[in-house]
Amino acid sequence: MRLEQLQAFLAIAETGSFQQAARQCGFTQSTISRQIQGLEAEVGLPLFHRSAQAKLTLGGERFLPHARKICQEWERAQQELGDLLAGKQPELCVAAIHSVCAYYLPPVLQQFCQQFPEVQLRVTALGSDRALKVLKDGLVDVAIVMNNRFLTTGPEMVVEVLYEEEIEVLMGASHPLAKFSQVPRSELGRYPHVVFKDGYGMQRLVQEVCLKQGIPLRIVLELNTPETFRGVVRQSEMIALLPAGALVEARSDSTLAVRPVATLPGEDRWMRSVAMVTTRDRLQIPPIAHFCQLVRELMLPASLPPGVALNTRATVALGSS
Repeated sequence: MRLEQLQAFLAIAETGSFQQAARQCGFTQSTISRQIQGLEAEVGLPLFHRSAQAKLTLGGERFLPHARKICQEWERAQQELGDLLAGKQPELCVAAIHSVCAYYLPPVLQQFCQQFPEVQLRVTALGSDRALKVLKDGLVDVAIVMNNRFLTTGPEMVVEVLYEEEIEVLMGASHPLAKFSQVPRSELGRYPHVVFKDGYGMQRLVQEVCLKQGIPLRIVLELNTPETFRGVVRQSEMIALLPAGALVEARSDSTLAVRPVATLPGEDRWMRSVAMVTTRDRLQIPPIAHFCQLVRELMLPASLPPGVALNTRATVALGSS
C-alpha cells in the first residue's frame, strides 16, 4: 500500500469522479485507475461502484476513515520535520561538565536565548561518562565533556576539541606541599587524595596518570563538584589533582593553594582535553548547529583561565581522533 494510492482514493471519494480526482492529484485518469485497482487488490475488496458517479462501496466506506487518518498522520509528520529543519525546535538539551557550566557556557546561553527565544534551553551539569551516555541515548543534543575517544566511538558521532587544560594540585594554604612552586611528582604519593566520583572522566585520568608514573594513589574520598573539593582540602592533609578550569575560584581564595606538577626537561605537563560532542544528524538542525557555532566563537583565549589553552584543530569524526 502506497501513500499515493490512499491520496487517490481520498480524492475520488471527495469528488465522486475518477477524472476530477486525476486533475486534483496531477495524474492521468488511467494512472488514478491503476492506483485504485492496485489498492483494491491489496485490501481484497472493491472500494468504488463504477457508475456515472464513483460511489463508495461498503468496503470503501469502512476504509475511508482509516485512509484519512493515515494521510493526516503523514501530513503532520511532514509538518513536524519541516519545522525541525526550519529551526522550529521546542527545546535544546545540553549536558556539560561542571567547570564548563560554571565559567564558559553562560555567555553562550545568553546569546543563544536572545537569538532563539522560542527554543527552551535545558542545561545539566554531569560527569563526562554520564553526559556521553545521555547523548548516545538521545536525551541531550550536545555534550561538552572530557575528550575520551574510547567512550565516543561510532560513525554517527562528531567531536571537536575546544581546549586543553593543565592538571594541577589543589591543597590548603597551610599544606606542606604549598611551599613548592611546582609540586614534585614523588611528593604526590605521600598524601591522601580526593578524587571525582566513579563515572567522572577525571577519576579515570588521575588513576591512569599516577599508575603510568608509578605514583601510589591513596584515595580516601570521592566527590562530584569543585565546590566540595575546596571545602574538604581547606583544613586537611588531603590534596586533589584537578583541571585548571575547576580551579578558577580556588586561585583567588587565600585559604587554598594551587600548584602545578613539576616536570623534568622534555616531559609533557599533565593535561586533559575538553571536547564538544554531538551527532551528525543533529548538526543538520539549525538551532543545534548555531549553538555549536556559538560555543566555538565565544570560547575566546582572553576568557580562559591560567593553565587553559584554546584548541585550534579542526573538527574530526570520533574514532579517528
